[in-house]
Amino acid sequence: MTSSARIHPSAVVEDGARLGDGVVVGPFCHIGAEIELGDRSRLVSHVVLSGRARIGADAEIHPFASLGAPAQDLKSKGQAGALVIGRRCVVREGVTINAGTPADGGETRIGDDCAFLAYSHVGHDCRIGDGVVLSNNVLLGGHVRIGDHAAIGGATVVHQRVCIGAQAFVAGLSGLEGDLVPFGLAGGNRAHLFGLNLVGLRRRGFADSRLAVLRAAFRRLFPSQAGSQVLAQRIETVARDFAGVEDVEAVLDFLRAERARPLCAPRPGRG
Repeated sequence: MTSSARIHPSAVVEDGARLGDGVVVGPFCHIGAEIELGDRSRLVSHVVLSGRARIGADAEIHPFASLGAPAQDLKSKGQAGALVIGRRCVVREGVTINAGTPADGGETRIGDDCAFLAYSHVGHDCRIGDGVVLSNNVLLGGHVRIGDHAAIGGATVVHQRVCIGAQAFVAGLSGLEGDLVPFGLAGGNRAHLFGLNLVGLRRRGFADSRLAVLRAAFRRLFPSQAGSQVLAQRIETVARDFAGVEDVEAVLDFLRAERARPLCAPRPGRG
């Protein structure tokens, strides 16, 4: 433990914990022996860091968050896993992020610049990219994969082993059971694909010309009315007609990948 950390007298920091320079530990926090907390991180109060967890620099963790606890998975029988969180992540009140299990590499991993809003939950063995936002009361089952800069609206539930592509958005109050393509917008109970995440992509600086290409590809991949081609045929047609377009190729790679869950598709007969 570094001497430059500021620790409230009511906090408990177990022997072996490693706190970086400028760390602030507020009242009634509990930091376990196998915790590594990056420089300038701040625990506001009543935070529990347990198990084997490494949290990057400049983290901001609010009251009643619990990070690194064992998986809520009866099959794991309490076997110790790990949690790795990147830099500059914000964890708001009541958030729970569980450690990994031996069934999937033993690790839950979160990228840089993520925000987990109040009472959201990240299950065991999840892999979350950079810049991801989980709004209030979002629940992720185990083994969920989320790409960079995706966002999930409040009170949404994501089924275990679902994959959410980069830059995608899931509307609030949704139940997502299937994999959501990169740049996609989905919502509903059960969630279906609406189209492109236009608002989010514009906020990320996507030019209209770039969006027009993505929109054209989406319309070919997910037509409003069923045609004679199955999805596999549409994928190959779009791959030929949009060859070399990086955004479209990212969508095609996602669609071609093996998956544990079905694809989140448009509602039949929409439009």
